[in-house]
Formats: sequence, C-alpha cells, structure tokens
Amino acid sequence: METFHPHFTFQGFRYIKVEGFPGVLKPENITAVALYSSMPATGQWTSSHTLLNQLQHNIQWGQNSNFLDVPTDCPQRDERLGWTGDAQVFSRTAAFNRNVHSFFVKWLQDVAADQVQDGRVPHVVPNVLGDHSSAATGWADAATIIPWNLYLAYGDTAVLGRQYESMKAWVKYMQDNSKNDLWNKGFHFGDWLFYRPFDDNDGRSAVTDKYMIAQCFYANSVQLMINTAKVLGKTEDAQYYTGLLQKVKDAFVKEYLTANGRLVSGTQTAYVLALNFDMLPENLRAQAAERLVQNIRDYNTHLTTGFLGTPYLCHVLSRFGYADVAYQLLLQESYPSWLYPVKKGATTIWERWNGIRPDGSFEPASMNSFNHYAYGAIGDWMYRVVAGIDTYEDAPGYKHIKIQPHIGGGLTEVSASLETYYGKVASHWKVDGGKLLLEVTIPANTKATVFIPTTGEITENNKPVTATRGNGYAQLELGSGHYVFSALYSPVAVVKKP
Repeated sequence: METFHPHFTFQGFRYIKVEGFPGVLKPENITAVALYSSMPATGQWTSSHTLLNQLQHNIQWGQNSNFLDVPTDCPQRDERLGWTGDAQVFSRTAAFNRNVHSFFVKWLQDVAADQVQDGRVPHVVPNVLGDHSSAATGWADAATIIPWNLYLAYGDTAVLGRQYESMKAWVKYMQDNSKNDLWNKGFHFGDWLFYRPFDDNDGRSAVTDKYMIAQCFYANSVQLMINTAKVLGKTEDAQYYTGLLQKVKDAFVKEYLTANGRLVSGTQTAYVLALNFDMLPENLRAQAAERLVQNIRDYNTHLTTGFLGTPYLCHVLSRFGYADVAYQLLLQESYPSWLYPVKKGATTIWERWNGIRPDGSFEPASMNSFNHYAYGAIGDWMYRVVAGIDTYEDAPGYKHIKIQPHIGGGLTEVSASLETYYGKVASHWKVDGGKLLLEVTIPANTKATVFIPTTGEITENNKPVTATRGNGYAQLELGSGHYVFSALYSPVAVVKKP
C-alpha cells in the first residue's frame, strides 16, 4: 500500500482526472481531503426552499475552501491570494458559519504589517504584488470594516485596540489625498464585476462612478473610527472624526447629488451605498429607496450590483420597507441572480454572475472562477434578516441579541442557530395556514429583544403574552431560555424609514 498527497501546496477542485494508472481505477480508491484552517462550525441555516438550502451549502463550502491561513479569493488557480476586498465583504457572513475570530485576528495583524508607511492598504495580504498595488476603495477598507465586524460578532474590544493605529492610518491616507474633503483620485476597482451585457448599445451596463463609491467608503471608514474611538474611550478622537464625517458627507452631496435627490450614477450600487452609509439628507432617503426599487424593476427584478454593492443590496431594501423586493431578488432564478448558478449546478459561489452563460458557453478562462465567496455575502442577510438573528451595538458578541425575522418570499419555514461564546442562540419560524410559530432559544447570561410579526394575540405555552406593539411587530424583552410563541401571522406593511 502506498499513499501520496502533496505537503506544500493545495488545489481547489470539483473534478479530478487520473492518467497512467496501471489497472482499473475505482472512485472509492480516491479520497479528497478538505483542507482549511481550524475554525469550529458555528452557524446553521435551513429553509423550506430547496434552492436556498443549496445556496447556503455553496456559501459554506466557498468559505471552507478559501479560509486556509489567509482568506483567499479562490483556491483553484494561480490567483490564490489574500484579496482584502473579498475578505471584507464576506467577513460578517463568515462569522456566522464558523468561528473566524482567531483567523481574522491573525490576518488583521498581517494587514497592519503590510500596510504602507503612508497608510495605504495593499490589494492582497500578504502583499506579493508590491506597494503600488494598494489603496483601492472597498479593498483597503478591510482595515476598518473587519475589526468592527469582529467586535460585533464576538464582543472583542482587544481587536479594536490592536488595529486602531492601522485603522487611523488608512483613514488619514484618504484624508491626505482628498481636496475639499472629496476623495476623487487614485486607482479603484470600483463595483467589480457588475452587470454588463455583451455588445451593450443600449446603456444597460450598470456602471457606477468609482469616485462616488470611494466617497461612500471613505465616510463609512470615518464612521467606524467614531464607533471604535467611543468603544475605546478615545473621546477627543471621536469628536474629531465626527467633524470629519460631516465634511465628507457634505462633499458627497455637493459633488454627486442633485437638488431633487438624484445621484450622478443611477445604478443600484450607487443608491445602495448612499443609503447604507447614510450619505443622503434624511428627507431625501425615502425617494432614493424608491429610485432603487424602480431600477430593480427596470431590470425585470434582477440585481445589477458587483462586489461592493451586492453585500448591502437586500439589507437596504429591507431597512427601507422593501423586504418583499429583497425576497424577489433572493429567489430570482434567471441571470443575474444568486440562484442562477445554483440552477446551473454550482456547489460553491461563482466569481461572476455568468461564469456559465445562459447559452451554456463560458466566460474567458483567464478570469472565471467557480469558487469565489464574495457574492456569498447574501448569507448575512439570510441569517440576520430572514432568520432574524442579529446583534446590538450596546452589548456586542450576542450579549444583547436581536431576533426579528422577516417573513416573505413564499417561504413557509426557516430555521437558524448560532453557537456564540454564551451558548446557542436559535430562531425557527413556521407559517401554516395563517398561523405563525416562532421558536426562540436564548443562551445563558444574555438578554434578547424579540420581534414577532403579528398584530394579533400571542401565546406562549398556551398562555397569553403581553407585548409592546409597533410597525406590525409585537416586541418582547426576554432572558435566557427556550420559548415557543404562537400567533396569527400578519404581513408587515411597507414602512418607509429615513
């Protein structure tokens, strides 16, 4: 007997070809080894929709095969590098499926170590591309976004303290390279791999101004500096960045927004980022959300977003009262959509929306990966909004838990659970004939605010429950324990929020 496997490399693959074997090779004679960093599985998500369950499977395996010491963008070709943009858009999703606390803490120290002296963050970490390959918006912002996401997911104040100078340096670079608080220079990937039909003579390609995107992420990183400074007790820094944030947003409004609330780029990504990062005056946000929905309708209820717009698309829709539209996008099966690759037989997340085109042909092999996890960031919406398991900033790491399921899309059942540092939190909802069953598990030494989508009577163990009412939900404050609530299901009306 002889066993062979490589010691100093790894390859991602779905199919294997063996040549020159002396005899008849049987499939059971070959064992494929799944190789990834030691990250305990923590999150589970299932639903009544078969394709969504496969999508969740694809998200998980895309993460598994790309989290090997560093968060690579793909495991199967020469590009296998620690791309910062992919890592930041997926970081919150990753923290649900597995315990990536130590994984990202280690990698963020690599980010700080490779950061250029003037504050630029490389496109890839470890930086094998050179110092010139750096400072792209949405990629370099991994320095600010991932530490904050780790804080929310794990309640880790230490990671904020450890990365604080790195975060400050990146924001200072943007500030130093801005004129009148407008960051509109340098190279940016932009909304990478957005929707662009072949031979587009009708202007249907969803091109978003790269500098407008940069201004949005600039503001977001400044906001994260405010948040972090407050957590760390750096009062003067918090005040300083609060002033800077207002200037950055004022510059955005002056440069990219008309008086009537129209953005210079009319794409989904433009409105998603402007709304998600609160770039617009409150009185213009509702109409911006309407423009976003109209754009989605103009594309026959399809998304057109790329790497930077996609993670926030459904979050923005549900935030502004359009969870029904978010569900329609999630459940869309034709190109471009999350379920189109699933229908094509995908077992991981594709790099492109159309890695395999509708006619069966392929995008160029030079850049066409069938195992990139970036678009798998929709998992974050599935976990935090559909299942409804979320955090509060006043007590992160699931010390104070928010459970607010958004029911829709024709789904009849969704079940999710997460192993936190306090124990398992779970949310399971089921709708049957107008009746709603909501089963909730709250771990020890925590509290939860639970929102039940009903305007009717609620019972728990056949006993009436008193709740605060508002916006179509009944609100309960709960301690640790296991609860099973029953109520009549009342669809939540559209509530346009600023």
